[in-house]
Amino acid sequence: MADDVITLIMADHRKVEELFARLVGGKGDQRAIVAELHALLTAHARAEEDLVYPGLDAHHGLEEHKRAEVLLDALNRAELGSAEFKNVRDLLAMAVSHHVREEESTILPLLARTVDPSGLKRLGKAFSERRQQELRALTATDGARKTRGGGSGSHDLTKAKLYEQARKADIPGRSRMSKTELEKALAKTRS
Repeated sequence: MADDVITLIMADHRKVEELFARLVGGKGDQRAIVAELHALLTAHARAEEDLVYPGLDAHHGLEEHKRAEVLLDALNRAELGSAEFKNVRDLLAMAVSHHVREEESTILPLLARTVDPSGLKRLGKAFSERRQQELRALTATDGARKTRGGGSGSHDLTKAKLYEQARKADIPGRSRMSKTELEKALAKTRS
C-alpha cells in the first residue's frame, strides 16, 4: 500500500464505507461497529484538520467534520434498532458520503497539484502517526487505569472515558480537547 497522504485518506474512506455497509446491513455487533466508526472518523478528521487542511481552503470540510461529530454523538446515544438510531445512522451515512465525494473530487486533487510526491509522502507519515495517536487515545481500555493502581479520579480515566463524560455533559469543543483539557473542563462542570 502506498504511503502518501492521498492514498491513506482514501483508504480510510473505503473503510468507513465498509463500516456503514455493515451497520446498515445489520451484520455484526452493531454497538462495536458504531464504536469503531466513531473512533475512525474522529481520528481521521483530527489528522486531516491538523495536517492536511491547513494551507488549503478547507473551511467547508471543517464544517462537515463538526456535523459528523454531532451525528456520531447522537448515534452513540440512540437505542440500537430504534427509529431514532436508523434515522441518525442514515443522516450520518449521507453526510459522510457527501463529504467523501467532495473531498475526493476537490480537496485531494488540489493537494496532488500543490504538493510534490516527496511532500505527499512526508505528509502521509505525519497523517498516519497523528491518526494512530488519536485511535490509541480513543480506543484505550480500562487496562491502563488498572495498571496505574485502579484509582477512581478523573486522571485515572482513559481519554475515551473522559470524552464520553464530556459528551454527556455537553461540553462544547470536546472532540478537539486533549486528555488534560477534558479533565479540566469536566472539573469545571462539577464545581
